[in-house]
Amino acid sequence: MDDTPRSNAALAARDLRHVWHPCTQMHDHERVPLVPIVRGEGAWLVDADGRRYLDGISSWWTNLFGHANPRIAAALAEQARTLEHVIFAGFTHEPAIRLAEELVRVAPPGLARVFFADNGSAAVEVALKMSFHCWLNRGHGEKTRFVALTGSYHGETLGALSVSDVALYRRTYAPLLLTPILAPSPDAYEGAPGETPAQVAARRLGELRALLERHAHEVCAVIVEPLVQCAGGMRMHHPDYLAGLRRLCDEFGVHFIADEIAVGFGRTGTLFACEQAGVSPDFLCLSKGLTGGTLPLSAVLTTEPVYQAFYAEYSAGKAFLHSHSYTGNPLACRAALETLAIFRDEPVLERNRGLAAHLARRLEPLRAHPHVADVRQTGMIAAVELVADKAARRPFPAAERRGLRVYLHGLAHGALLRPLGDVIYFMPPYVVDEGELDHLVDTAVAGIARAVAG
Repeated sequence: MDDTPRSNAALAARDLRHVWHPCTQMHDHERVPLVPIVRGEGAWLVDADGRRYLDGISSWWTNLFGHANPRIAAALAEQARTLEHVIFAGFTHEPAIRLAEELVRVAPPGLARVFFADNGSAAVEVALKMSFHCWLNRGHGEKTRFVALTGSYHGETLGALSVSDVALYRRTYAPLLLTPILAPSPDAYEGAPGETPAQVAARRLGELRALLERHAHEVCAVIVEPLVQCAGGMRMHHPDYLAGLRRLCDEFGVHFIADEIAVGFGRTGTLFACEQAGVSPDFLCLSKGLTGGTLPLSAVLTTEPVYQAFYAEYSAGKAFLHSHSYTGNPLACRAALETLAIFRDEPVLERNRGLAAHLARRLEPLRAHPHVADVRQTGMIAAVELVADKAARRPFPAAERRGLRVYLHGLAHGALLRPLGDVIYFMPPYVVDEGELDHLVDTAVAGIARAVAG
């Protein structure tokens, strides 16, 4: 019998001897606790000492229907007894076939083909390469660049990072990256005094038009996170921007890549964010919630014309050159199928609307807080912007790490609230109830009071 100690302290000590964690300055763990989780129960995580934490960020935006969801767990167990994995080049299997059929059925109209990958960054890499290669196959090899929004984030592999504009992630690796053409974000927070979100969107579309007039001949695609720029600080924009973007892409002959990795599967109030503008992109990137937060999987959906640009005799040399060892993994596909089945069988989006309205009511008083510059929300995503000077919207010095104080307060009071700098955000699993949302907001409000003091 293994009698190795499994307390928080014992597990953290073992971890820190060998493990290097993502997006982390490991030196922080000399004073910031490392939390060993031993099980999940719905919207809650339980550590080795028995303390419980309400998962207010869905474990990096992945979890939809709770940890250890019994439906998804049962589907995984059944699949594991049958087929765990098989090469996806020259072979196929029913979970992948069914998943592709289901994704095409629920996706915006016109998306007819599905390419599987492993994670969100890989999906963005696929879309970028596929867009470029499509134009190359059509005789437009001069199209080699991409347009991205200021403040955008699309992943941390080199291609995905190349179309990102968050300095924290990009600046170190800048010498290795492609240079995107940056279009001004339609972020409503950056609007002029009195300017509505729709007016910001219209103004930014005018600037995008001017940019495409100069550069469309060399541009493969415009890539955006529809409605919410998540890692860029939960910046939100009006759906009109997406509708106008679709028109401009059609007019200037460039692809529209919708990165719905974080915002898809109900986060914004509709199954896909693009639905709120009534548009279909040329490429739709999906991951995170695709499997309900259980296993890594991503998918890129595209159109039949894009697919046909690659469909030729082998000797033509037009095949799409991209692969992953775990492409179309049966276990992950089965988890995704069960996730989609929950959407089909239960009133998920209807219930989310009620939860989102409750969250909005609870956050409303923070608008009057002297150190809160903005409270914004799109569906089940809400964010609170902390600043040193509300009138001038002057941020706190980054070195003061005020958001970290909120995070630490949350851990001490049973809530996982991991801010983006000084933006405190809420993106909980859909299984939370109103009382649990109250716990998240109450904890955040108290944490903010401590964070801005002194």
